[in-house]
Amino acid sequence: MNTRRAELFWFWLFVGPAVLGFVLFSLWPMAYSLWLSFCNYDVVSEPRFIGWRNYFYLITADPSFWPSVKVTLLFTVVQAPLAVAAALGVALLLNQPVRLRGFWRAVYFLPSILPQAASVAVFVYIFQGDGGLLNRLLALAGVTGPAWTTSPVWALPVIVIISLWGFGYPMVIFLGGLQTVPRELYEAAHLDGAGAWARFRHVTLPLISPVLFFNLVMGIIGSLKVFDLAYSFGVAQGLVPGGPARATLFYGLNLYQQAFTYFHMGLASALAWLLFAVIVVITWLNFRLGRRWVHYGD
Repeated sequence: MNTRRAELFWFWLFVGPAVLGFVLFSLWPMAYSLWLSFCNYDVVSEPRFIGWRNYFYLITADPSFWPSVKVTLLFTVVQAPLAVAAALGVALLLNQPVRLRGFWRAVYFLPSILPQAASVAVFVYIFQGDGGLLNRLLALAGVTGPAWTTSPVWALPVIVIISLWGFGYPMVIFLGGLQTVPRELYEAAHLDGAGAWARFRHVTLPLISPVLFFNLVMGIIGSLKVFDLAYSFGVAQGLVPGGPARATLFYGLNLYQQAFTYFHMGLASALAWLLFAVIVVITWLNFRLGRRWVHYGD
């Protein structure tokens, strides 16, 4: 009996703070934000319950909701597959027995740990329409470049390019998956006359499909939650975040503005829970569809 009590004491001694921290800093804020999503709350006055009006207003009347949804979906559809493809391609190269392989792995991973604002500032200088590095190089070839960062047409593609710079984390995960593929399978495929593409398609891809699926799901979730990239993109140019002409008004940025610029905390909470619901549904669909093509090499 005393042993049982001692085990419970030590269990709660170590687990109790973690549970308390989860309740105080995660579960309670989530529950409170859910309550606020059904309230009219502007920080100054007390929350006033209004039912589903925040959700109805966002979907039917809010002028920034659907533009932010459109921008975020376009970004996700383009950026998530490109980021996974870039990470996989570099991982395949860095998995080869080349000299200074550890050094090159560190070089390609380094951009992922740099501050997002610093990376954005560098790329804004490169893509700046007036005197930017890219347009100056194009001028040497007799080509007049567009106003990349201030054009409603080119601003979002520029953000996609900036976001692809930080593919270090999925690259490392791909490297881990590639190193679990038995070398004997490559040797057997080579003896059977399979070329590089055939070995990749019939050996590498099926065996790393769980890793590929994981990176794709995490990439989609990350694309749907983009905020700091869009905010830094506007601030680095001295523009209102979300410009030009709402071309970079991401969903997360719209949520931030509703909460901390206009102090519409009820609407911001409703935006957050709509995003949470969409991420849950997309993740569920990915897992349902993923069962059809994820193979474990059994």
